[in-house]
Amino acid sequence: MNSNKTVLLLALALSSTAAAQTRLTLPDAVSRATLSGPDVTTARANLQKAQANLRAVRADPTSIITTLTQAELDVTAQAATLSGTKLNVAQTVIGQYVSAYQAEQSVVLGRAEVALDERNLQIARARLQAKVATQLDVNRAQTALNASRQSLADAQAGLPVLKSQLARSLGLGTSDLRLAEPPTPPRVSASLAALQSGVAARLPSLVQAQNGVTLAGLQVRLANNDYTPARTLSDAQTALANAQRTLQDAQRGVGNGVSDAYRAVQNAQEGVNIARQQAQNAQAALRNAQARLRAGTAAAVEVQQAQVQEQQAQNAVTQAQGGVWRALAGLSVASGTDVTGLVK
Repeated sequence: MNSNKTVLLLALALSSTAAAQTRLTLPDAVSRATLSGPDVTTARANLQKAQANLRAVRADPTSIITTLTQAELDVTAQAATLSGTKLNVAQTVIGQYVSAYQAEQSVVLGRAEVALDERNLQIARARLQAKVATQLDVNRAQTALNASRQSLADAQAGLPVLKSQLARSLGLGTSDLRLAEPPTPPRVSASLAALQSGVAARLPSLVQAQNGVTLAGLQVRLANNDYTPARTLSDAQTALANAQRTLQDAQRGVGNGVSDAYRAVQNAQEGVNIARQQAQNAQAALRNAQARLRAGTAAAVEVQQAQVQEQQAQNAVTQAQGGVWRALAGLSVASGTDVTGLVK
């Protein structure tokens, strides 16, 4: 009877732990943050406020042209800010999710590396006793083990911090997250020219700069008459020229930023291809080591070494794919166009 109670209590405890753990996928995390995150909620409220103000201004027969134009431009600016905020939030969450998942995989790999180094230390000690190795060999094996244990401890200590950061970004009350493997990142279908085209209407900084030119141009038109002092027109023209220079500088900077981000995506994708090739080589080496073990021409530790190397190669693929996700998020922010496929 006591045995049955113990089994029941253990099952309940495991069930409670599983229920408390929050399961997440990368698309779910981005969707949650971009739909109900605090920054997005604030940006959406500001847009709604600007839209309400515009309706009120339009309904007021006494509204003057400058007031109406300002209200219209404010709606345009707040709409761009909302879109830009979603992309910025997505970039943050993608980076946090990828970092946390990679840290989990580093812990798994670290345990395998520690186990291999422990075995190598045992072998070095046995060889020392058999007088076919020196104390230096043992010392080197011990140093390698100490280093791998420290790396594992660092990864284990950093993982809760990374998960906590992700949980805060998502507004979750727990950092006990179970993260699914990120999906394969998509390839960018749009050309660089397509991403650069129309960027002035998408990026908040350029929209605000363009709004400044529009308002300054309106002031010039309103002052260009025979009943406004010439000094007023001259000041308005100077303000317009300044606003135009500001816009041109911003456009050049954005153009360079999109180009750099696009190239970063291409480099990251090439890095994935290289990592996959290396992983295939490691898998082939592992198969060879296993075959040699069965044939009696290799020791078990050689297979263990090949297994760890294969894990390291797979971890490199995970790291490279994470780099692509980060690069895609960066290109989305730089171009004002979502290329991750995750932002709705």
